[in-house]
Amino acid sequence: MTESLTPELQALKDSLAAKGVKYALASFVDIHGMCKAKSVPLSHFGQMMEGSELFTGAALDGVPQDVSDEEVATYPDPNSATILPWNSEMVWFASDLHLQGKPFEACCRSILKRVLADAAAMGFIFNLGIETEFFILKDENGKAVPVSDRDTLAKPCYDLQGLLDNYTWVTEIVEAMNSLGWDVYSFDHEDGNGQFETDFMYCDALKMADRFTFFRLMVKEIARKHGFFATFMPKPFANRTGSGAHYNMSLADMNTGENLFYDAEDPRGCKLSKLGYQFIAGILRHAPAICATIAPTVNSYKRLVARGSMSGFTWAPVYVCYGNNNRTNMLRIPLAGGRVECRAADISSNLYLGAAMILAAGLEGIREDLDPGDPHTENMYNYSLEQLADMGIRFLPRNLGEAITAFASDPFSEKVMGSLMYKTYIDFKSQEWEEYHTHVSDWEIQRYLKFF
Repeated sequence: MTESLTPELQALKDSLAAKGVKYALASFVDIHGMCKAKSVPLSHFGQMMEGSELFTGAALDGVPQDVSDEEVATYPDPNSATILPWNSEMVWFASDLHLQGKPFEACCRSILKRVLADAAAMGFIFNLGIETEFFILKDENGKAVPVSDRDTLAKPCYDLQGLLDNYTWVTEIVEAMNSLGWDVYSFDHEDGNGQFETDFMYCDALKMADRFTFFRLMVKEIARKHGFFATFMPKPFANRTGSGAHYNMSLADMNTGENLFYDAEDPRGCKLSKLGYQFIAGILRHAPAICATIAPTVNSYKRLVARGSMSGFTWAPVYVCYGNNNRTNMLRIPLAGGRVECRAADISSNLYLGAAMILAAGLEGIREDLDPGDPHTENMYNYSLEQLADMGIRFLPRNLGEAITAFASDPFSEKVMGSLMYKTYIDFKSQEWEEYHTHVSDWEIQRYLKFF
């Protein structure tokens, strides 16, 4: 049967075929931001683009459906077409989920698109850059260790020797990213043994969320090809720094593309506009609830501590505060100004949900003309609890239980997520916290079994 395609889709199909693509992946994410997909021969490309591929949500984590519900359908975004660098016979598409012919309320990608539409109605484009930190490790006698046997420094950050020892697979990742047009401008060995970071050009938030989702898939596949494994667990080692995914955020004018966060004459000295400060104030207002989505696992909160690394400080935030070019704040304004960096986000987050929450909070700050006060330029780790209380500075949630309580008690969360995903997120993450809380750990056995 010959497919009937629009001229644009026919051109895309022809282009893919000319590049040797044989199969298309209609992909979407579960609550963790992990890819789920069906593979479709390119000969059936047209029907796939019209929602032919159905999925039983009840079989997946955090897709709120009962086994008796109708399946959700993927509607791939043609603009997201990404040929797999490690298998050029397949092309990946980020997809929106529909149910019974209408957008599915609890689709992660659609949740972000709803908030982006709110931003667009205010005349804004939300630009986002992500600093991707991750570990590449190998199994050795049942233990996860760095790939290089020389990667043993107590302070391995920026270690050239460690970078060169991992050159083959690191550069394969970088070249794959650049082949997709992502424009990597820096990569390095990070502050944990076996930990690396790639930095690539920012773009609009929907495109970045699609890229971030694909990035985690790609890094895992490339590492596996070399006999290693990648982990995006935020804190795999207690005495090493964790893996963040710092959100670098700005708003641009929809018509001109001008960065609306930059102000060289900023009286506070951060080169940030009034609009940027309003955006910060909205995020600070809802920071505990936001934390449940940008630091979404039990393990995330092992990273959000001031100390606990062989190199001293963890470089992760602990308090709800902002500052200038100061890495001890939740929100940092880098030296050049014009953008805001959220340092609480980690690499395990579902970027569709995290970006939706943080953007919605920033837009609220703009609409309500909020002000965050003066920036903190000092080392926030050095304050006592009493001093912080006197300053009115709150802690970020100290565990997933606290984060979910904050998420559940803030009406803002349901407004952003929609009632179905709001309830699902609370139920799913509360169960995760309860299972962890009732688990008897090795630490408890070693400490108490023969003590009492």
